[in-house]
Amino acid sequence: MYLIINILGIFAFIGFAFLFSKDKKKINWKAIGILVVFNAFLAWLLIAFPLGRWFVEQAAISFSWLIDTAFSGVGLAFSSMVNVENMDMVFSALMPILLVVPLFDILTYFGVLPKIIKGLGWGLSKLTGQPKFESFYAIEMMFLGNTEALAVSSGQLKSMSQERLLTVSLMSMSCVSAAMIGVYIQMLPAQFVLTAIPLNIINAIIITSILNPVVVTKEEDVIFEMNKEEKPPFFSFLGESILGAGKLILIITAMLISFVALAALIDKVLHLFAPWLSLSNILGVIMTPFSFLLGLPIGEAFQTAQYMGTKLVTNEFVVMADIMPIMDSFSPHMMAVLSTFLVSFANFSTIGMILGCFNGILKKEQADNLSKGVWMMILSGTLVSLLSAAMVGLYVW
Repeated sequence: MYLIINILGIFAFIGFAFLFSKDKKKINWKAIGILVVFNAFLAWLLIAFPLGRWFVEQAAISFSWLIDTAFSGVGLAFSSMVNVENMDMVFSALMPILLVVPLFDILTYFGVLPKIIKGLGWGLSKLTGQPKFESFYAIEMMFLGNTEALAVSSGQLKSMSQERLLTVSLMSMSCVSAAMIGVYIQMLPAQFVLTAIPLNIINAIIITSILNPVVVTKEEDVIFEMNKEEKPPFFSFLGESILGAGKLILIITAMLISFVALAALIDKVLHLFAPWLSLSNILGVIMTPFSFLLGLPIGEAFQTAQYMGTKLVTNEFVVMADIMPIMDSFSPHMMAVLSTFLVSFANFSTIGMILGCFNGILKKEQADNLSKGVWMMILSGTLVSLLSAAMVGLYVW
């Protein structure tokens, strides 16, 4: 019965996007159908097919090796905090960023990563039949992150129509950057992290094509040359990259502390009105119908909904830190759908980052118009995460 509910959930999430579509008559249902089937197949390939599982396992081993290598440097500076049985989350999950981010930046500096992005973007465009830029942008987000991809593509964004800019803003809610994979696999099962990332890319195209269908002419369907600045000397570049990675750790740590403290403050205020009233309970009630459609029994659906709601109003790290000690108590299906849902930047703080980036690129009128679509941005990111979770959930019970 729960498998049937899970299948119905996929159609329900697509139907929910259709309900809020800006132009229902322009939706290309043939393309949507192809993408849904392809993504369901991709989920099966990476979760249930032996060769696909082997590939995911090897990728996870590679990232684990990278993380272990990072600790050789972290351990030198903080031996008393690293060489212990239970490391603090900042050291176990975040400190490896000091190796992972510079590594991806080095690949970009020498032109390796741009070639990979270009090749995958071209293939995705052919597969989906979507405009070339939107396909390339999806791949850029997967490797670079949303704000970095926006900055790289700023030249083309300035020349795009308001409708396509809205599509880009909606897609920006559904990514995670490759540099964060090493963090996530320290906190969640690696197979779900590595599966969620490509699923989110395709599902972002599915959901945005329904919410904001745009017809692009052949003349408009082009890719501009990306911003190319004169390369600084390598070691100067590397130093900036390392400093940027350090800032990222501080930002994530500060946000984690602040959001957890704010959530605790809200709970204390709510307890003044009723002892059972809490932020997680309120969010659980709101999100339970959606988590139930992921094929969860009602008890697990409410618990999962609490985590989902908390992630949307805070960030994924708050929830990951919360569930790490108790993951073994979750059923396999609950662990699969919850882990997949968490692997995205879809939350309210991300909206501010995206709109801030657009404000620095576009004219004021264009940026202001995008600000009016904030509700669509959070809707898009949430539906993409739900759709990815539902597809992974099909194969884990």
